[in-house]
Amino acid sequence: MPTLTLDGLDLAALLCSRVCHDVISPVGAIVNGLEVLEDDQDESMREFALELIGKSARQASARLKFARIAFGAAGSAGASIDLADAESVAKGMFADEKTKLEWRAPQALFPKNKVKLILNLVMVTTSAIPRGGLIDVTVTGDGEAPTFVLKAKGSHARIPPHVVELIAGEPESGTVDAHGILPFYAGLVARAARMDVKFAIDGDEVTVTAEPSVIEQTPESDAGNSGTEIA
Repeated sequence: MPTLTLDGLDLAALLCSRVCHDVISPVGAIVNGLEVLEDDQDESMREFALELIGKSARQASARLKFARIAFGAAGSAGASIDLADAESVAKGMFADEKTKLEWRAPQALFPKNKVKLILNLVMVTTSAIPRGGLIDVTVTGDGEAPTFVLKAKGSHARIPPHVVELIAGEPESGTVDAHGILPFYAGLVARAARMDVKFAIDGDEVTVTAEPSVIEQTPESDAGNSGTEIA
């Protein structure tokens, strides 16, 4: 079990800080573009401002759609989410960015927490290639026992500092700040989805794998529960 448990209010505050961090830049750019339209009559500047507003509005919308599924309720308890929707919001996050996303997954409904885990791991994996590159997401298996493999390839690839400990719920500092909340939250979602997350690196490629957790049993418990499925 993780050694660190965040108070519900602290977790909500840190996740809100993360969402605000992601959308404040494009929203600020929209405000700047509107100010140019109000104050500058130069046609070329007004055209530039309109392009800036359009691009920034699309970025803000994409990031909010992503956050709604990755961090939000996204339906009632126990709801399923279409992997096609997850693909759409994930690719929207990388439009016009230095990082490209490839997505290979079945067209199927998966349990909510498993889909949230994929999306959070996409963002965690992004930090493994700070100079950009390619993230390849592969989903195999069904919604009950899937396997997620995310490969990040790019210059100066590395397993992000402290991310393994944060996902395990055991940060070295004993605390979590807004910078570390994403991998910490990914770990919470992984445990809720009963999945284990592992990292590996080979040259300029980092691999993140999420698989169903293995529940160890003693021989006595195996005998006592013969033929009974473990929930």
